Amino acid sequence: MLLLAFDTATDVATCAVSRDGEALAEGCTTVPKLLAEADGLLERVGAARSDLDAVVVGVGPGRYTSLRMGLVTARVLAFALDVPVAGVSTLDALAAGADGALPLIDARRGEVFTLDRGPACVRPEQAPVEPGRLCVGDGAVRYRTVFEAAGATVPPADDPRHVPWARHHARLAETFGPAELVEPLYLRAPDADRALERAAGR
Repeated sequence: MLLLAFDTATDVATCAVSRDGEALAEGCTTVPKLLAEADGLLERVGAARSDLDAVVVGVGPGRYTSLRMGLVTARVLAFALDVPVAGVSTLDALAAGADGALPLIDARRGEVFTLDRGPACVRPEQAPVEPGRLCVGDGAVRYRTVFEAAGATVPPADDPRHVPWARHHARLAETFGPAELVEPLYLRAPDADRALERAAGR
């Protein structure tokens, strides 16, 4: 099965072409250039969009706008090609890429998205960090001092384990369903909604 997988939940958009669980080509880009990157990867392996059997997309949590753009791209592409689409948690993909490390995505506003008996949005000091635990993701990099003070290990900022590489999404995607069933994983309201609530005095 030939899969196109991508993730747009963080500042780095990743893309990969995979067949039967093995990544054939992968790269990183920006969200506006995502489809161009995907076409380039397909061309590199001698394939085209029409050869795809399914699309896999990271459902977050992450940046609201870029995450939404990624989900829309996946739905439209899957619909146009008449292939199934699967959603994979960006946190799960990060953890899978670092042998079960604690994934931490920068949620802005002094918070991080992480796994704590399920996806959660917490302040860095509330993350389930343990002495000796490996922490990965841009949230781990941003709040390195907090996690290292708790005894955790955070690789250098340029370590590839901090990036949610799409090849891990392809490997984790086990079930496929209609494109409209793939929804983003939002753990809090977007900034615009919060601003409206403040203006309304809520």
